[in-house]
Amino acid sequence: MGAALLRHALAAEAPPLRNLRVISAGVSARRGEPMTDYSIAALKKVGIEAGDHTSQPLTQELLDKAIVVLCMTESHRATIQAIADPEPRNLKLFREFMKSPKQLEIADPYGGTYAGYEISRDEMVEAIPSIVQFLKTQVK
Repeated sequence: MGAALLRHALAAEAPPLRNLRVISAGVSARRGEPMTDYSIAALKKVGIEAGDHTSQPLTQELLDKAIVVLCMTESHRATIQAIADPEPRNLKLFREFMKSPKQLEIADPYGGTYAGYEISRDEMVEAIPSIVQFLKTQVK
């Protein structure tokens, strides 16, 4: 969901932000799995089509090319720190760019209820403007 939400936000920006490639990859993802029905429904509820998303595992090549690597939880970040060599320069929590967030982590809803997916979506939506502002400092 995070990648779809960020793509949607960047589509409203001027180039070069609009042209940034947003990639989703997971620390425990298997290649080729479709987006969950709950993710699709949670995105659709806010007017975003998920497209033909399929999962892929996180690789060093993806990390090396990234301007920023966004994680939902400290556990995700710790896993990336343990497997990456070198560690990505901008390895951040999704909500880390926000001013005074109530919480930094976004619970991973995978395997949970639809309500959990909606909560995660809303926490991502709340963080997107701060991520876009950060990207504006990185891309010129």
